[in-house]
Amino acid sequence: MNKVFRELREHSPFTMFGALTGILMVMMLRNISHSAAHALFYVFHPAHVVLSALVTTALYRRYLDHEQPGWRRFLKVFAVGFSGSLLIGTLSDSLIPFWGETLLNMPHRHAHIGFVDKWWLVNPLAAGAVLFAYYRPFTKFPHAGHVLISTWASLFHVLMAAEQGAPFQYFGIFVFLFLAVWLPCCFSDIVFPLLFVRERRRQR
Repeated sequence: MNKVFRELREHSPFTMFGALTGILMVMMLRNISHSAAHALFYVFHPAHVVLSALVTTALYRRYLDHEQPGWRRFLKVFAVGFSGSLLIGTLSDSLIPFWGETLLNMPHRHAHIGFVDKWWLVNPLAAGAVLFAYYRPFTKFPHAGHVLISTWASLFHVLMAAEQGAPFQYFGIFVFLFLAVWLPCCFSDIVFPLLFVRERRRQR
């Protein structure tokens, strides 16, 4: 838990920066059409899922290096990487923004679940990222890049729901952009894969 709290504290400045870029984009793109916001959401959401799958899979695989390569290890890694990237990516990009849209009473709110609505795009990308990370694992990626991709996915989800031009909502949007990125990204990259690691392996 100390590691988790430390990671959350260290990642908060990056997340704050990402949320501020999101507000600037809201101001610049406040008149964007629903169809354009929808198209951009399905650029950044799959990109976020891919990035999450790469990091989650690589981290979990690193903790299983003591096991001999085989189908059992492969299926473990694939299950954790695939489910983690889809579930946490959906929470970050869709469910938390939808919660914010509901509380802010946005007129076109809707929970866009990527792995259901566009399963033919999101699921194969997640699976491909997991396979790549299994054979070429790496856990280092600029956190600012991860934050920006996740923030912009959440942002375009919000813009699909927003009325054109609503400056009084900017503060609320900022809060939910911050929450949508801060907790799920750290949980996906750090906590989720460790949930499936035996205690004796965590302590090594």
